[in-house]
This record gives sequence, structure tokens and C-alpha cells, in this order.
Amino acid sequence: MARIKVHELRDKSKIDLQNQLQELKAELALLRVAKVTGGAPNKLSKIKVVRKSIAQVLTVTSQKQKSALREAYKNKKFIPLDLRPKKTRAIRRRLTKHQLSLETEREKKKEMYFPIRKYAIKV
Repeated sequence: MARIKVHELRDKSKIDLQNQLQELKAELALLRVAKVTGGAPNKLSKIKVVRKSIAQVLTVTSQKQKSALREAYKNKKFIPLDLRPKKTRAIRRRLTKHQLSLETEREKKKEMYFPIRKYAIKV
């Protein structure tokens, strides 16, 4: 089997991808048997290509699954941890913009009664 192009895999449905994965795994099993029995060198070099193809199919499958989940949770209040943006721990614990802008009553009164003085320089 020739190398698989990933852009072709992205167009396939989930069932087609599963079928292709089964075919590739079966082919890999045959190639491994040929390796043990002392098969032709071209079959031995084909193992790497088939393994890479299996990895590509699995990657496309997981990417499709994740994008479907992202779409499902798009406007929900709570999102699973693995779908949230990956940030540093400190950034995740930071206050939100709304929380930062909140002021206590005392702060509001202090600001109102003692505003910052504005000076104008006479030229």
C-alpha cells in the first residue's frame, strides 16, 4: 500500500477511517509475519510506511473527535478540562477582568471625596 495523504483522510467519514485502520493493521500483521519468516527486503521496508499510515489515521480520527466535542461545548458554561485553552497555572488562577475592576464601598467613597488632583501649568 502506498503512503496515505492526510488531506484525503480528512474528507473521509468515521466509518471509512475505522475500516482503513483495520485494513492497515491487518497488513502490518502480514508484514510482521513475513519479517519473521524471512520475507523479501521490500516487505521489510514497507513496515515503516504502514506504521506511519496507522498513526496518521489515528491522528485524524482523534482530531475529528476533538473538533466535534469543541463544537458541542461551544456555548456551554462549563467546558471539559482537555478542551480548555492550555495556559500556565498562574494565568489560570489569575483574577478575571470583572473581578479586577470591582471596588469596595470604602474605595469608591475615598475616590469620590478625594479625587486625584489635576494641575494645569500656565504658560
